[in-house]
Amino acid sequence: MSRPKHGKEIFRWCDECGSLILGEGCSICKPPSREFSVSLPADIRPCTGTGVDTVKEVFERKFGTSSFLDGRLIFLNRIAGEDRTDEIVVEGEVIGTLRFEIVSKQFNLDLKLGGARMLAPLATKGIVKVKQPSGHLKGRNLPGTEIMEITGDFEIGDPLVVHSGNLICAGVARTSSKDAPRSRKALGIRDAGKGRIRLPQRDLSWMDFVRCNETHLRKLESKAVSDIRSFLGNRKENEITVSFSGGKDSLACYALARKAVGDVTLLFANTGLEFPETVEYIRSFASKNGVRLIERSPPTTFWDQFPTFGPPAKDFRWCCKVCKLAPITSIIEDNYPEGVITLEGNRIYESFARSRIGFVERNPFVPGQINLNSVREWRAIEVWGYIWLKGLEYNPLYDKDFQRIGCYLCPACLASEWEATRRTHPELWIRWNDNLLQWSKEVCVDDEYVEHGFWRWKNLPPKMRNLAETLALRMPQARTEQAQMKMVKGASPCAAGGYSIEGVISLPVKRDFSRVAEVLKVLGKVRYSDEYQIALVRKGDATLKVFGGGQVTAIASTREEAEELFDLGVKSLLRAQMCSECGICVKSCPREALEISGGPNVDESRCTQCGKCIESCVVAHYFDKLVA
Repeated sequence: MSRPKHGKEIFRWCDECGSLILGEGCSICKPPSREFSVSLPADIRPCTGTGVDTVKEVFERKFGTSSFLDGRLIFLNRIAGEDRTDEIVVEGEVIGTLRFEIVSKQFNLDLKLGGARMLAPLATKGIVKVKQPSGHLKGRNLPGTEIMEITGDFEIGDPLVVHSGNLICAGVARTSSKDAPRSRKALGIRDAGKGRIRLPQRDLSWMDFVRCNETHLRKLESKAVSDIRSFLGNRKENEITVSFSGGKDSLACYALARKAVGDVTLLFANTGLEFPETVEYIRSFASKNGVRLIERSPPTTFWDQFPTFGPPAKDFRWCCKVCKLAPITSIIEDNYPEGVITLEGNRIYESFARSRIGFVERNPFVPGQINLNSVREWRAIEVWGYIWLKGLEYNPLYDKDFQRIGCYLCPACLASEWEATRRTHPELWIRWNDNLLQWSKEVCVDDEYVEHGFWRWKNLPPKMRNLAETLALRMPQARTEQAQMKMVKGASPCAAGGYSIEGVISLPVKRDFSRVAEVLKVLGKVRYSDEYQIALVRKGDATLKVFGGGQVTAIASTREEAEELFDLGVKSLLRAQMCSECGICVKSCPREALEISGGPNVDESRCTQCGKCIESCVVAHYFDKLVA
């Protein structure tokens, strides 16, 4: 199942109970519920804790009041934007869009018609009264000559409640309140409608939401439990595990696993980059619930590898393989030699990359593990509803308005979350920021490149490239220790027949060249001269030569074979010199032909050149990101 990126999706609202309805109808009063729509991917979530304070603060700042939100259930719907961008849903209306602005580091608001109609009798500023023009108002820009009255100051881009006769409009300031009366384009009208929305008094809790949706939540549980039991059948694996990150999705998976099979084991890959609250929560949760917890840390730390790889990025997540997959493979190897089934909290609504995940998946980097994605089709609000239904204790960071739980410096974090980390965990923020600033000097970029979060991409997406151009920021230059490749000759016909390809790769020499010859053994029989710093590999009729100076030459009968062999030669050179010693390749080898000691060591009597160690290597996997 995959989710389209644009468009609308219909939800239902119970006006009697004041709650979002997830199933066919309200479990309490069962009257016909009202339809409303939100933007895709429609991964609606509850607004709780300090998140409520954030929403209220922006309404107070722009309109002088947030009282209309008191006692109500507030829902947020993540949509596309420069950073955190959420539709705000109250009383079955999308009342506005909350936006975090990267440069100002402040939340701002785009007002929707529903919000304007709720605010109309309550706002004490951000109000403009205009003449009633002929024709429609929606989409028009009005000059200052149309303004009759302004209540409260506003600046360019601020949201406005606009009154025009019997119409109430959601507007936006095209200029400041000071200049508006003289401006040819004073304000824009985004939408217009008749009548105020009169709100009933509410004093609701999230358990009211659960009661309204209990039937639907029970059905979700029943289906997920049935799927798990059906897959297990009579399989020989007698222990079910849950990948437990301390987040909401893995918590829901835990509850489903307990319902399906009883006893389970929690697996926790402690990367060393977790928030302290997360580590404490996971250990405490296991202890309080009498659940076995297997915790493992990586053999090499993130900080050891940072000088080699630089900051991780959304499109260069080397840290996950070094710091997360390595301990997970170690846990499975030590505890489940015959394999294991693990429930994971991956959901299709989380990202485009996860939109096509199936119920059953196998991770090529973690041999011996079968993953069941039992909440893959659940929305965030369904996960939360299930957690509340089961009365489960959740990570306290969620009440501090963190959307995701994971490594505190993860590039997948939003800039808004990084700002939250600055406030809640200043010591963690300072350590990472200092490392980023040192890196910025090495790659010759301005400090603003770090300050505004551009480090989170290797290749900037269009929205960030545009922002970088607006701010006139310099792009990173290749570091002196970064691998760089120069093609001497592309794939071309040889005089003696076949094709050859030649190139030179320069990279920091961290290990003796003999290590290159060792790694090349996974490709074929190696002849190596220490005196002349050359290693030669023959694969059938093809020949690969790798030199100590970084030269790589591949000759084969076809162009495709030559290019493939050249690619393997370059990756082997990189693997030898940039090996992080994470050990994933060792655990990926079906013949136990590898060990790590100062880099990979290959037992030629066992190696069948299957290539699984290359496929699992973090250096080889991110070859295109590591080579300039």
